[in-house]
Amino acid sequence: MIKDFTDGLGSYAGAVRVISKYGLWGYVLIPGVISVLLGYGIFRAAWGWSDDVGGWLVSVYPFEWGEDLLQRLAHIIGGVLIAALGLVVFKQVVMAIASPFMSFLSETVEHKIAGKREVPFTFKKMVSDLIRGIRISLRNIIRELLFTFLLFLLGLFPLFSPFAPVAIFIVSAYYAGFGNMDFTLERFYRVRQSVAFVRRHRGLAIGNGTVFLLLLLTGVGFFFALPLGTVAATVETLRRLPD
Repeated sequence: MIKDFTDGLGSYAGAVRVISKYGLWGYVLIPGVISVLLGYGIFRAAWGWSDDVGGWLVSVYPFEWGEDLLQRLAHIIGGVLIAALGLVVFKQVVMAIASPFMSFLSETVEHKIAGKREVPFTFKKMVSDLIRGIRISLRNIIRELLFTFLLFLLGLFPLFSPFAPVAIFIVSAYYAGFGNMDFTLERFYRVRQSVAFVRRHRGLAIGNGTVFLLLLLTGVGFFFALPLGTVAATVETLRRLPD
């Protein structure tokens, strides 16, 4: 798992080299525009809803001690919580919407590396990739939101509060890496088999997703995190597929 994780972290440098070598920077444009527009909408919502969520946090806080501090920090915490949940939704929605383009990018990278003739982009394949992307995203978003919510509740208890953000980040990274890996796995496996493959290589998913999330947190990463993550995951996933 550790080797998978470090490979996932380091694969982004290789992804930049692959994209540059084969002139694939044009693939960044469409998912980049989709990502920026979705990201803008989500973080505007985080700013607007932070007061409401902050008030709710104060109302459900079960302890008397620390309540004054919570009231002062409630709006900030509310904004961070909405932004975190928004990031969960953002990842899955943008992966679903951009799935036809990312699937084609992943397949193009595979053919370039293997020296095979590229498969033309067709409407039928685009629809198939979109349906698969929506199915995977719905599955992942339900699980990720559930785990995130449970970890957030656990973090309300002072004993666990230092660890909850780290655990939430790891969960989010895993599902981000899952989505990036599935753009390759969809050509080889059905959904259930893809899930099993990612579980066996969860370190790779977490490593890939970690860099993906860190790129998003820079702001400018909204434009190129998805295609970079897709290429990085494609190269490493292909290495782990059976011959």
